[in-house]
Amino acid sequence: MTIFFSIIFLISSISLIVSVLLQESKSEGLGAIGGGGGQNLFGKSRLRTFEAMLSRITTVSAIVFMISALVLAAI
Repeated sequence: MTIFFSIIFLISSISLIVSVLLQESKSEGLGAIGGGGGQNLFGKSRLRTFEAMLSRITTVSAIVFMISALVLAAI
């Protein structure tokens, strides 16, 4: 049982790291000064669905990570 939760813990931690690193920054930073980041309507809608999917993956993997960490600590 410990091996099972260790594998789940490892997979969820890797997916959490990757999903957080793939998300774009919410702040404009210095790109707002030069007017950078001009996207059309279609590009934005596709980007929104990708961001929503990444957000969902991040949330689920964080929940699985915390549950598996608590179970491993209890074992």
